[in-house]
Amino acid sequence: MGESTAAKNKAIVLEGFETLFNKRDYAAAERFWSPNYIQHSAHIAPGREGLFNLIKSIPPTLKYEPGTIAAEGDLVIVHGRFSGIGLPVNWIAADIVRVKDGVLVEHWDVIQDEATEEQSKSGAPMFGKTFPKYK
Repeated sequence: MGESTAAKNKAIVLEGFETLFNKRDYAAAERFWSPNYIQHSAHIAPGREGLFNLIKSIPPTLKYEPGTIAAEGDLVIVHGRFSGIGLPVNWIAADIVRVKDGVLVEHWDVIQDEATEEQSKSGAPMFGKTFPKYK
């Protein structure tokens, strides 16, 4: 029995994010993002070039950590943390990606600043098991 489409799509998204955000291998990342990529994020210029140019502009300290991931049909949602982005706080993002024929073709996101323990009304971290340590 073969791997499900959902499992394949999750693996594609995770490998694509690792290739672009952490390895910054733009040539390799081109095989994960469609040349006709549709961008819905308010933080990112249109198309694949807009995304790649944004990553090129972020300090080399950028780190992406995936957390919970879910997939249904051609959609994958990854809850992750962007740290080292040149801002005072990390971003926690829910990235929603549409995958078609093994490539990322469309993207939406919901982003918020990561709360410290003092800021968290729930007393639980927004991502992972520990709170961020800001200086």
